[in-house]
Amino acid sequence: MPHVVVEFSDNLRERVDVPALLRAVHAAALATGVFPRGGTRTRAEPRGEYLIADGHPDNAFVHVTLRIGHGRDLPTRRRAGEQVFEVLRTELAAALEAGPLAISFEVQEIDPALSWKHNTVHDYVSARDAGRERP
Repeated sequence: MPHVVVEFSDNLRERVDVPALLRAVHAAALATGVFPRGGTRTRAEPRGEYLIADGHPDNAFVHVTLRIGHGRDLPTRRRAGEQVFEVLRTELAAALEAGPLAISFEVQEIDPALSWKHNTVHDYVSARDAGRERP
């Protein structure tokens, strides 16, 4: 964990370099020092069908959900969220200036009793850190 989901209105593709936004938000999550590199996943979910406010076609949105594993105290979750949100705002500053844009962000804690995982990514990341291709 975390899973960083960047949901955005498809009309933003003209104003935002989405791959660069994903890289920046991913790096920000890692830079918090709270989350393991091998568990951090960042993905975009463009939305082609949406209505925002008065329905004007220039209206746009970005909503980021930071889904994290259970167990961190509120100050840690808040600090990590604030750090990631600041990077998100910085990355979207030009798009915000260019037209109507709603930016939102939330941290969600995943209930461990209702979350299942099967993962070898951590093993491969550790192997690459040690100079090997495979664990």
